[in-house]
Parts: sequence; structure tokens; C-alpha cells
Amino acid sequence: MLALTKGDRVLTQELALLARAGIEPLDDPQSSRKLIFDTSLAGVQFMLLRSSDVATFVQHGISDVGMAGRDVLLEHGEDGYYQPLDLDFGHCRIMEAGLIEEPSLPRRLRIATKFVNIAQRYYARLGQQVDIIKLYGAMELAPITGMAHRIVDIVETGNTLKANGLTPMNLIHDVSMRLIVNKTAMKVKHRLVAEFIERMRTAVQAANT
Repeated sequence: MLALTKGDRVLTQELALLARAGIEPLDDPQSSRKLIFDTSLAGVQFMLLRSSDVATFVQHGISDVGMAGRDVLLEHGEDGYYQPLDLDFGHCRIMEAGLIEEPSLPRRLRIATKFVNIAQRYYARLGQQVDIIKLYGAMELAPITGMAHRIVDIVETGNTLKANGLTPMNLIHDVSMRLIVNKTAMKVKHRLVAEFIERMRTAVQAANT
């Protein structure tokens, strides 16, 4: 069982990569209400999950293999599965950002983010005292309104930050989609899982040639 991240753009890219690997769903997952799909490759099914749930399903062995963004994996914790392959799409960055015209900052900063664990680890490495404010969207409003001094968020082009008077400051992590594999499945179903990984590796290489 393969766990895919649902969402129009990422799912389109996942399906395109699977198609290059010779794996296609028998029903259209972008129009169907089903959550589990049979594929053209015998014995391979996939399920559609929220990005934050893919690692959990793989970790608990419900799915042998999954596709998830590195941002989600870093936030979730990276135990319980292997990451044998960078799928080379979904590229972005997790960055610290703040106001372009930033006032002087206090010793203890307020940081707005949905990546609470990533932010805590980042500032702990710097020896910076922070209070984390968890937000799920409209992150740019936090510095604008004074709720937070800075934010930690996903940055693709930086255009949204710039349009709201913010600027990216420090890179925390580069992000892309990763193939993850349950550790038990890698041992118990080693031949099947290894063949699948190699099939996906070939598809990734084909996409870059």
C-alpha cells in the first residue's frame, strides 16, 4: 500500500511520477471520492491522505511506502521510516522571515509558525530564547500586526512576503518531496519494496533527462 499526499498540484506531480514508473490508477483520483485506488501494477494500491498524515500511516505500517514533503517529515519526526529517495519535485524552502523595516528586537522573540518543532529546534541551535505562536495561515499578518517579531514558513518565490512588507532572512531547510518506507516493510517485504524503490528511482532520473 502506497500513501500519497492529496492536493491538486502535488497529487498531479505524484501521479505523473507514478505514470513514468508504469503505475497508473484504474480510477481518476482527482474526480473520485474514493480514498483507496487500485492501479495498473498488480498488488499495488494507493491511498490519499493529508500531508501531515502520510508519515503516520507509514510509521504504523498501514502503508508500506509513502510520498511526503520534507517539511512535514521534519515537523513530524523522522523515526519509524527510511527516506531512500528524493523525488525531486515540490521544491521550496523553510525560512525565517521578518519585516523589511524591522524595529529593534527584544532578547526573547515571538515567532509565528505552523512548524512548531522545526522552529524550536532551529532557535535552540542558535541559543535564541523564543515564544512560539502556532498559526495555520496568513502568517505574514503576525509581524505586520505586532503579534510576532518574525515568522518561520514555507517560501517558494518570496513574492507574498515582499507584497506584505516582509523579507526572507535565514534558510532553515531546503524542502522537496521524499519517498519514505516503513522500516518493518523494508525487512519483511524487502524484494518487493526494493523493486518499487528502484522503479521510482528510474522514473525520477527519466524526469530529469
